[in-house]
Amino acid sequence: MQFNGTKNYVATEDLRIAVNAAATLRRPLLIKGEPGTGKTMLAIEVARAFDKNLIEWHIKSTTKAQQGLYEYDAVSRLRDSQLGDEKVQDIGNYIRRGKLWEAFAADEAPVLLIDEIDKADIEFPNDLLLELDRMAFHVYETGETINAVHRPIVIITSNNEKELPDAFLRRCFFHYIKFPDRETMKDIIHVHFPDIQKKLVAEALNLFYDIRDVPGMKKKPSTSELLDWLKLLMAEDLPPEALRAKDSRKLIPPLYGALIKNEQDVQLFERLAFMHQRERS
Repeated sequence: MQFNGTKNYVATEDLRIAVNAAATLRRPLLIKGEPGTGKTMLAIEVARAFDKNLIEWHIKSTTKAQQGLYEYDAVSRLRDSQLGDEKVQDIGNYIRRGKLWEAFAADEAPVLLIDEIDKADIEFPNDLLLELDRMAFHVYETGETINAVHRPIVIITSNNEKELPDAFLRRCFFHYIKFPDRETMKDIIHVHFPDIQKKLVAEALNLFYDIRDVPGMKKKPSTSELLDWLKLLMAEDLPPEALRAKDSRKLIPPLYGALIKNEQDVQLFERLAFMHQRERS
């Protein structure tokens, strides 16, 4: 199997190589990049391209590695024992399978997405080292060992919020999704909006990349935010000329709330507009 992108996902050559290399090596694919660059969507489209089921494990700050394997519900077993329920005799009735167990037990090799691994505690990746390496783990309560029936394709995403342990990195194939250049961005836009005006795309991209290049921005707009902005521009039927900031008071783009997401950056653009106005007066 070779991943070449899909009709819904524009994959650059280096990304296609990374996906196929990880599949060949049977290593987890660790994907890093700015938020909104399509890391999570990649797993969805890889599953679609390979015609495989997708199992998604979205990580939170409170997520523990054990939850991906299984959880033992001792409280329910205690309650049932007090009620005299006979099912308490089988401890397996109180074992809740996690996402890794679900992937290991699948009849066909699925795509397993471990999304935003950097949100969890720093020890989280280390706690999964052996399980991802050996594709097996032990259930202490029942004494059984769970082995992967078919080795899943594992895709792990990170927003680079914290460093990952070296031992974990050694077990992964790594790829950083660079922010799309103008031509790649045009291809992405065409996938989502095949009938959009070319002039509108040109003007929108000029403004979008100008905004990203402004020094001091706390949060640069992402690809997904650009797509949201374009959708709004089309819904409002704004002409391309409306995006040209000839008036110094209009340096902040129309419908800027889709692109600029905090008050510090809004204030930054307001100061730039004020300075530009003073320079022209």
